[in-house]
This record gives sequence, C-alpha cells and structure tokens, in this order.
Amino acid sequence: MKKAFILLLFIMTGCAHKSAAPVIHITLINNQQSLQLTGLDAAILAEIGRDSSIAAWQSLVPVYRMPVDTDMKDYQKPQPGKYDVKDSVVVFTPDTPFLKQQTYFVRYYLFEQHNTTMDYLNSDKKIGEQQHMDLIFKQ
Repeated sequence: MKKAFILLLFIMTGCAHKSAAPVIHITLINNQQSLQLTGLDAAILAEIGRDSSIAAWQSLVPVYRMPVDTDMKDYQKPQPGKYDVKDSVVVFTPDTPFLKQQTYFVRYYLFEQHNTTMDYLNSDKKIGEQQHMDLIFKQ
C-alpha cells in the first residue's frame, strides 16, 4: 500500500510539471539585414554560446526561407550566416541579404519541454521527436 502511494505521488508530480513555452521576440535590425532574437533560455544560450560553430546554433534557432508550398517548410535547408551573442541577445546575419517581400521563419526548438514520461504520454509527440515553434517574418 505504501509503495502504491509513493508511485501515485511520483506520477502526480510528473503530471503537474508543465513548463511554459518561452516568449521569443524577433526583430529585423541593421537596416533589415540582421535578425535579433530575444527571450531565449539563458542556460541554453550560455551552453551554445561557448560553441562558435554554425551547426550548434542551427540546432537551436535555424533561420529558413519560407517555400511557396508551406507544406514543404520542414524540408528546407537553413540559411547560412553568422550568429553573435551579446548579453542575452542573439543576432543572426545571413551570408546573403534577406530578400525584399520574401517570407522567412526561425525555428526555435523547445528543448526544455516534455522531459518526463508523463509529458510524452499526455502529448501527441513521440519520444525522440523534438517540438519546436516557428516564428515568421518578412523583409
């Protein structure tokens, strides 16, 4: 009986753990040639900020050009460019300037969500499938 109560307590604790999605803001800066991202998790920024490789940044906040057929957006290659961190602000400057009237999106991977077994059971996502949030902008 005592073991069942402890198990029930662990399950309830897992169900109660809900992390809210961060509030990410994107802004075009430098004459609309760079993208500024604010509101990213400070711990994740500190960890990725130590690695200057573009692959590390593209694992967190890749920038993509929106295809005409938006059903194909999961199959786009990330925009090449440079990521800079200043305090808690990330600035992305693409290798080629953003095109006028072209729609782009930033995909922010939600690494901090669905950390418990109960989170996966209560969602429609599968283990190993990473959740993300797409932030759309236009030059």
